[in-house]
Amino acid sequence: MVRLLKIIEDIGLPFAYSHFAEGESPDPPFMVYLFPKNKHFGADGVVFYKSTQIDLELYTDKKDLKLEEKIEETLDREKIYYEKSEVWIESERLYEVLYEFTMEVKNG
Repeated sequence: MVRLLKIIEDIGLPFAYSHFAEGESPDPPFMVYLFPKNKHFGADGVVFYKSTQIDLELYTDKKDLKLEEKIEETLDREKIYYEKSEVWIESERLYEVLYEFTMEVKNG
């Protein structure tokens, strides 16, 4: 997932896989990424193409359209088709903007 890490680094925000350790979460905005599900293609018990769903989560304390635009421009530049959704997390007082997409799994 070298390509994914390069994409996230290009966005320029603090990020972590799954979550930040207790007490180590940076001030917003920040990102978290997850691999919630494999999306492999195969037949006859053989996997021919390995890919995984990626959830790229943006957390902000206020709506930031310019930041969202930067993320979307980065994904567009990389020719990544994504779905986007948003939710307000009352208990955290944060917006979560979720970008869901699929990428090929490559070793190395």
